[in-house]
Amino acid sequence: MKIGFIGLGLMGSGMAANIQKAGFELVVHDMRKQSAEPFLKNGASWADTPKALAEQSDVVFTSLPRPSDVEAVFGGETGMGAGFRPDAVWFDLSTNSVAVVRDLHARLAEKGVHFLDAPVSGGPAGAASSKLAIWIGGEKEVFDRCQPALKVMADQARYVGEIGAGSIAKLVHNLTSTILMQAIAEAMTIGIKAGLEPLQLFEAMRAGATGRVRSFDIIHRRWLPEKLDPPTPSSCNSCTRMSSLPSNWPRRSAHPRGYRSSDWRS
Repeated sequence: MKIGFIGLGLMGSGMAANIQKAGFELVVHDMRKQSAEPFLKNGASWADTPKALAEQSDVVFTSLPRPSDVEAVFGGETGMGAGFRPDAVWFDLSTNSVAVVRDLHARLAEKGVHFLDAPVSGGPAGAASSKLAIWIGGEKEVFDRCQPALKVMADQARYVGEIGAGSIAKLVHNLTSTILMQAIAEAMTIGIKAGLEPLQLFEAMRAGATGRVRSFDIIHRRWLPEKLDPPTPSSCNSCTRMSSLPSNWPRRSAHPRGYRSSDWRS
């Protein structure tokens, strides 16, 4: 299996390095050829254009900043679309648009090329260490066929459904992450304004029921199997009691250190 890789930035360089370390024959392309130098020194081949890379590759991975960049390496006379051979496979690792990946999938299917959306999560450190999640949408048979390459890139390469499913999973993950971080920051700010030391408050919260579990554990334990406790006066009244507390209690609390919301946010 000869693998092509386009996009050797913070994320792509780590993933491509793991592919090369595993012994796969590798051909690379990037806007900046100097980004490819470490791979070329270790035996990879250079492709002058995305088309030239596609012509040489059985499987192509792209890791690019924006949907427009993905479309750019695909289209035109020097794009991958002009170079793919029948039964080739393209995994787009970028955080992409659902509409874009579905359009590319349909256009490539007419040429006998398999396109799968495969966004990742784990950051540059995860890309380098293979402690990475890849959420993949597309043909299950193609996902299974490419497992040897996927496994060296990520310890959590998961098939999640038809084309576009990977991108939807990534967007849901990012939305959840943003909401959780914002909620924690707001709640911590209230406690800090009320006079608690930030580290002591964090350690107290970390020891509680919510702090002891991973954020998504409750989904598979209770929501998905619908194992929900029946409403009781105590459970229903918990939020009511909280909402009935004076809304200005943080401002009314004496605070010798004078923490402000902006102090915590920074």
